[in-house]
Formats: sequence, structure tokens, C-alpha cells
Amino acid sequence: MNKIQTSTLPHALEQQDSQFACAFALIGAAIRERVTPGAVIAVTYREQLVAWKAFGRFTYEEDGTSVQPPTVFDLASVTKVVATTSMAMLLHERGKLDLKTKVRDFFRQFHDAEKQEVSIGMLLSHCSGLAPYEKLFLRCKRRNELIAATAASPLAYSPGTRSEYSDMGFILLGEILVRVAGEDPAAFFAREIAAPLQMTSAQFSPEQSLRNAIPPTQEDREFRHRVIQGEVDDENASVMGGVAGHAGLFASAHDLALFSECLLHGGAPILQPETVRLFTTRRSWPTCTSFALGWDTPSQPSQSGSKLSANSFGHLGFTGTSLWIDPERRLSITLLTNRTWPDRQSQAIKQLRPAVHDAIVEAL
Repeated sequence: MNKIQTSTLPHALEQQDSQFACAFALIGAAIRERVTPGAVIAVTYREQLVAWKAFGRFTYEEDGTSVQPPTVFDLASVTKVVATTSMAMLLHERGKLDLKTKVRDFFRQFHDAEKQEVSIGMLLSHCSGLAPYEKLFLRCKRRNELIAATAASPLAYSPGTRSEYSDMGFILLGEILVRVAGEDPAAFFAREIAAPLQMTSAQFSPEQSLRNAIPPTQEDREFRHRVIQGEVDDENASVMGGVAGHAGLFASAHDLALFSECLLHGGAPILQPETVRLFTTRRSWPTCTSFALGWDTPSQPSQSGSKLSANSFGHLGFTGTSLWIDPERRLSITLLTNRTWPDRQSQAIKQLRPAVHDAIVEAL
């Protein structure tokens, strides 16, 4: 799982410790301050991997396993863009997914009142009216049951009137993509995205034998009553078998660097440039939205920091993961952490991310 293919991404790492000393120091200090026990950062710039460095350990124990550059992390909601949005991009490009298609064509629960106006494009751009999140795992025991409960949930606001980030919308989007493609999204991702990009560690539901090589995300004392390591942290995704539209993907920072370079090269070799532009350009409505299709863009204040260009796009993950891509600078920054260990309480990652991003841009 940790085997890394480097032939498609030239390395220029000789000067990383001096060039990115400030950014690396910020991550080291964050680990000492228990923002997160471990982290890996990968930076691509002008078609080269210019930083790829690991910090800390899997847990705060002094004799714990050290994080290595190829270490795989639970990406949490970064799944939304790397797997789910990419799947939507491919299906759209192939003429199989129309963004104007109504969700009611897939779910009978969307045939009443305002819900019948919700489109696939609204799910992607987080303006469907669906609530951000519900603890559906407390009353749903199986994948189909949870999907049905999501579809039946009432809208929180009128569709298209504002943007509000929604796990619920991406749960339904993931199921729609399954029905359109006619196959499991994990298999689609492995064949259509991971394989051509040589993302050798990226996968849903890692095998049991690989789980000890993945940093744990929490000591779950409320739902699963065990340490969560190598299985999806998100409880709703767990009920869905670890494969969901909103969470479930695992990958290394190097794999996300390869994925970023694909988008920085106009989608080659898996997508066309016009598809990349369509999905990564900020929407003009609803008013004041920061969302593109699936992707987010810099806002004020932003977890991307203050120095990435206005045309940048990225996404965050609850476990402490993030990916930001700046096409103007030909730059990508991947930061993977397990800041949720052991109890999800620390929120200091919100200060670390923008500081690291700004330090990277300043160093370049």
C-alpha cells in the first residue's frame, strides 16, 4: 500500500528543509502543542515535487509509530473532491450525467414541494437546501436505510437561495453516481482515477492487514466503542460500509500530489480541460457563494490562507486533511494530519492550515 510510483512526478527535494523551514517549523510546533500527533505535507510547484516531509507520530505516545512520507491517512471529506467529484466529472464528460437533472428522478422522496426543484448541480455546489449533517448512524444500521433516511430528510432552506456545506447532499450524490455508472464507486475510482494517475495507495476500506500502517483518528467511545484505525472515521460512512460520497477514501500525500498535477495539467490523462474549468470555477450563484462544483474556493477568511490566487480551489477534511491547488502559480499543497486523535476536541488545525499555506507561498 505504501509503494510509491515517482516516475510521473519529478522530485526536487534537496532544498526542502531550508526553503520551507518556516512552514516545517509551524507543523513541528503544532505537534508539540498537541494540535495533531502526526502530519505529512506534499507540495508540487511547476511540475515538480518540491516538498514531501513527515512529522510526528501516530499518537502522542513517545514510543509510538513514527509517521513516514508515504503514510496513508483517512482523507475524510477530501473524498468529496478526489473521488466523488472526479467521478461526476468523468460521467459528465462522457454524456452520462447532466447537472440539470433533478434529484427527483432518482429518489421518490424528492417529488414534494420545494424538493422537486433540487438538481444534481445543486448537490455539487452545496445549495440544495439539505441540512449540513445529521447523525443518521444513530437510527440507521445499513447503507440503503441511511440513504433512504437522507433522501427523506426535510430541507433546511429553499434550494438555490444560499450555499451551505452539506454532507447530506454528497451522500445522495454518491448514490446517484452509483446508479448512473452502474457500479460500486470504489471500483470506479480504482479503475478510472487511481490506476491511470498511479495513485498506488488510494483506496476505500483498506484491508485489515494494512490498517496498522494508518494513523488512528479517534478513540470512539460513543458509537463503535473501539479505536478507529484504518477504517473510516465518519460514522455515517461507516454504516454505509466505508464507501460513501462524502467520506471513506484513504491515500498518501504523494498520491494527492499526483492527483493535483493531473488537474494542474488540465485533467490529463483522465479529463478534458473544459471539464476541469467547469467544475473548479466558482459559481456565480447563489450570491456570495465560495463553492464551485464539488470544490471550494478561497473566501475571507479562508483555510487556504491569504496568498493563494483567487482562481485556486481546494477542500478540507474533518480528520485534519486538506488539499489546495493554485493554477496561476502551478502550485498544490497537501497537508494530511490526524488532528482528531484521540477525541476530536482540538480545533487548532484551523490556525495551522492557513499559516502553513502562507509560509509555503512566501517560500516560493
